[in-house]
Amino acid sequence: MKKHIKAEESSVKPSNSLPPGRLGLPLVGETIQFLLDPDFGDKREKQYGSIYKTNILGRKTVFMSGAQANKFILSSHIDYFSWGKGWPNNFQELLGRSLFVQDGEEHKRNRKLLMPAFHGQALTKYVTTMEQIISKYLSRWEKQKNLTWFPQMKQMTFEIASVLLLGSSPEDNIELLAKWFGDLSNGLFAILPIRASWSKYGKALAARDHLLEYIEQQIEKKGSSVQEDALGLMIQTRDEAGRSLSKEEIKVQALLLLFAGHETTTSMLVSFCMALGKHPEILAKAREEQMALGIERGLTLEKLKQMTYLEQIIKEVERLYPPVGGGFRGVVKPFVFNGYYVPKDWIVTYRINSSHQDRNVFTNPQQFDPDRFSGEREEHKKMEYSLVGFGGGPRFCLGYAFAQMEMKIFASLLLRNYLWEISPNQDLTLDAIPTLHPRSGLKVQLVSKELPQNNQH
Repeated sequence: MKKHIKAEESSVKPSNSLPPGRLGLPLVGETIQFLLDPDFGDKREKQYGSIYKTNILGRKTVFMSGAQANKFILSSHIDYFSWGKGWPNNFQELLGRSLFVQDGEEHKRNRKLLMPAFHGQALTKYVTTMEQIISKYLSRWEKQKNLTWFPQMKQMTFEIASVLLLGSSPEDNIELLAKWFGDLSNGLFAILPIRASWSKYGKALAARDHLLEYIEQQIEKKGSSVQEDALGLMIQTRDEAGRSLSKEEIKVQALLLLFAGHETTTSMLVSFCMALGKHPEILAKAREEQMALGIERGLTLEKLKQMTYLEQIIKEVERLYPPVGGGFRGVVKPFVFNGYYVPKDWIVTYRINSSHQDRNVFTNPQQFDPDRFSGEREEHKKMEYSLVGFGGGPRFCLGYAFAQMEMKIFASLLLRNYLWEISPNQDLTLDAIPTLHPRSGLKVQLVSKELPQNNQH
């Protein structure tokens, strides 16, 4: 059993020792190891325990793992931490002063203004468009037969995000927009943020400018007309005082929505396809549920709610293959956790993947087992904040329902209409940057379910 983690609000004194660990070389610390070694966190946790210090991305940082650490950071002591002071400078420069890095009243106000685009009636209106775009891509992939899914999936989720969040139209160059966004994403963890046009970071800055210019054109195109996409809702919405978001605020919020609306979803969908390709018995059960629903026409939110086993699979993908490994926060009040003192102005990172592997919560945590989320077991409810792939507490992911709906629609169409096999001789080692994905990109053979197969799942 792990040692019980104790969080202390009082007795916050520098006399308490700093967490164990090492700070590495001057200036660079352990940044290179952190970015290049996928087992960086696991190795140090094994050596030092569930709380340890390091120095990465130019900041002294404490890593914390486990459900109680997640609750401490995401909920009970949330006012000890700042999002804006936590994320690396690359994130702040490339994604702008968006919801992602806002705190306090500013964040509350803007989150409330963005909420209508991701809940209730808005979601109902998104279903048909999502289904049409996904069907188009599946049909295209079927003609290809052999494909590398990760880059293709990224383009599909980007198109869904740009159409539903920005109101992009078919005549817009989605491929070019997706390429710009790929360049922007690649700059988020650039080790050396060199601003030259040939560098990874320089290309990311140029891509950001192109995307912001495109978003501004979309805003001007909409004018005062009523729109049902997220950008249109952002333009129309008002706070209690009758104030709207400024054009500059809308631009950076829209850029964030594009990023959040497709990067993590792509990662989870690729992991979903990889996991089911490796577990034919789970794939067969998921397919049985789809057939039992008797879906003949278009999907609806009501039908999606009935896909309970599919929901368990998606939760298990979130647990075993979380798109991001953790979340950064800046320490604005010093604190003591589990007997260790963490000073103000340090960075704290809660470790998602480590929490999802906790044997005190999850049975055989390395096994892909969707039944752990069944009504009979509900392992994630043993301890609050044990499943945090989408965060938790007051800042739980705003686009969670949007992402869940998109993943279910994709999975339903794929399971009902297609067969796929993972191609041999490829590297399925997982790379965590910018979001989790197999290094090979997941090469598969995809065919229509109607065609006879020698090796049907």
